[in-house]
Amino acid sequence: MDREEVHFGEGEPFTLGLEEELFVVDPDDGRLLNAGAAVLEQLGELDRGEVKNELHRSQIELITGICSTVDEAVSELCELRAAVLATGVGLAACGTHPTAVEGDSVTTDNPRYERIGNLLGDAGATPVCAVHIHVGMPDAATAIRVFNGLRRHLPLLEALAANSPYRHGRDTGLASARELTLRSWPRAGVPRAMADFDDFVRSTARLTRVAEVPDYTFHWWKLRPHPRLGTVEIRALDTQVSPQHTEALVAAVHALARYEADAEPVEGPPAEILDEASFRAARAGVEASLPDDEDRMRPVCELLEEMMARVRPAARELRCERQLDGLTALLADGGGAGVQRAACGDGDFTALLKALVARADDSVEHMRTAG
Repeated sequence: MDREEVHFGEGEPFTLGLEEELFVVDPDDGRLLNAGAAVLEQLGELDRGEVKNELHRSQIELITGICSTVDEAVSELCELRAAVLATGVGLAACGTHPTAVEGDSVTTDNPRYERIGNLLGDAGATPVCAVHIHVGMPDAATAIRVFNGLRRHLPLLEALAANSPYRHGRDTGLASARELTLRSWPRAGVPRAMADFDDFVRSTARLTRVAEVPDYTFHWWKLRPHPRLGTVEIRALDTQVSPQHTEALVAAVHALARYEADAEPVEGPPAEILDEASFRAARAGVEASLPDDEDRMRPVCELLEEMMARVRPAARELRCERQLDGLTALLADGGGAGVQRAACGDGDFTALLKALVARADDSVEHMRTAG
């Protein structure tokens, strides 16, 4: 990794940047549309942020600028959603489209995405959507410290974010079917803890050579330092069904990153325990029991209460204490998976798709009330 690729400390520490992947759907019935390119052609000039293509033509990605607070970042996402909706399409905010089947979605006509599609084969046939959260780091050493600290919190965050119970027109029996798809991708789990930044650079260079990919942006880890952007990035979370759920999770990540930057390091779980905990989170979502730091199995609600108490001073410093408290409402909703299952009832996918489209429209109202 060249020195000019490392940009830690070039901006204000602990700023935020969000990337939200969404499904482009018919605004009336929620059916998947391969219309991402058409949306970009129709978009007018944006006041802030950016909208881009994604791996599949049925997806778009909303990208905020560098933001100081959770409120600013999520409000910017809502503005971008509103701009996309104004083109006449619908949006569905979930980790997997509930009823689309393989073949409904095609790869975007773009050299990078075509290369990824060829590399993944059938593993990339089902489109999935995530929200990626970037937290700016003051220096490389802090980035590694935060990366190592966040590893042990990933299963709890994944459980809270689980929002894809349906795939291919059926209930998968999981809260996050997106996790099933991502487990078939290479370099998509959680890397080991790193001794320091040099260890990360050496490990990244070695894996890049062995994988025969251009650079570390083809390492689709759930969590990674991102030297080019000067951030630590969490990529493990399903796209959320509502802006309220999004802001609660972003607040959790923001506060955890700030907390771990100064906390006494705690040895994270070994890879096999972390992998098991991650699957348990995907399997049961907010109803999961997960291992704590001593491998005792604890319900998500208990682990969440402890985490919120631990990071509350950091949340207060970052002005996201109110948004952090939104995790309580998310838990009461059953997470996104619970919201979807309530809308679907005994298998009414028509009602579910309409509910997802309506909830994506709610982003406009959220923007107005937040402002």
